[in-house]
Amino acid sequence: MDKEETLLDHMEREGMSRRTFLKYCASLASLMALPPSAAAAMAEALGKAKRPSVIWLPFQECTGCTESITRSHTPSVEGMIFDMISLDYQETLMAAAGHQAEEALHNAMKDNFGKYVLIVDGSVATGLDGAYSCIAGRSNLDLLKEAAKGAAAIVALGSCAAFGGIPKANPNPTGAVAVSDIIKDKPIVNISGCPPIPVVITGVLAHYLTFGTLPELDGLGRPKAFYGETIHDRCYRRPFYDQGKFAKTFDDEGARKGWCLFELGCKGPVTYNACATTKWNDSTSFPIESGHGCIGCSEPDFWDAGGFYKALSTPANPLKYVGAAAAIGVAAGAAVSVANRASKNAAKAAHEKTQLTDLEK
Repeated sequence: MDKEETLLDHMEREGMSRRTFLKYCASLASLMALPPSAAAAMAEALGKAKRPSVIWLPFQECTGCTESITRSHTPSVEGMIFDMISLDYQETLMAAAGHQAEEALHNAMKDNFGKYVLIVDGSVATGLDGAYSCIAGRSNLDLLKEAAKGAAAIVALGSCAAFGGIPKANPNPTGAVAVSDIIKDKPIVNISGCPPIPVVITGVLAHYLTFGTLPELDGLGRPKAFYGETIHDRCYRRPFYDQGKFAKTFDDEGARKGWCLFELGCKGPVTYNACATTKWNDSTSFPIESGHGCIGCSEPDFWDAGGFYKALSTPANPLKYVGAAAAIGVAAGAAVSVANRASKNAAKAAHEKTQLTDLEK
């Protein structure tokens, strides 16, 4: 594939009509919570953009992030990962191996210095000078520092790269750390989750291709469009929480009726992610819909927090839960929801104003 052709040229060559391309851009704009007017700007920018080089480095990881990508639904993810970018290095997906693979990596860094997007999944081992995890005889630590120098932006993919993840869990024998603990002079976006939702990656890359910047991030470096609300805020079981109806075991009457899983350890109220709205497997379902509580995998140190089957809080008198304790929970949940919505609406309004100003120019 010719790297000099535009994304629109490439898509038309692959049989995608301009009408379909416009619909694609409209979907991406909606996915990123951008105003309708942004769809036209996105279509124009993406249509003229060249396919950027993407280098994907796997460190201390389980390949779950890659597995998530390969099971993504079309066109938003596969179209982005395999057609709209030039994936020049990714050990699991590339045909080359050994010396050929390493040559491809170094050629990509040299030919696209200062312009490529660096994706990292897995934590970075720092113990014994990084000797716990090596590729081609070099530590992940050295590879990251070298690749980061020529990167225009870095995507820390998955909770391991974003926050250290399971490798960082106590007692952390390899000295695992997050990408942001090592690299301080490059823009980094954290796409957390174990694994992360594929569509989130699409939205981030599309935003970068369109506007040349990373999307608005939260305090943990995650895109607000996907991590701006808790799973609890958008969960379809939320009405049962408000009514004080909770499953007591995974096979009782409440569980069969789809009642809230809070008392079974669901971490949805303190976990920020888009699972409840974007879902998984072609938007089929997500863990809570499948009958298992959220374990909070998109939050820092989720593994050490543990208590996956222990409620975040337990009422002193279960018989009065619907009365006093539930009222407190509902009030707190409502307050958090209102605050989240107010913050998101303010950010969205500011973003819309900026985009409209840019379009007018």
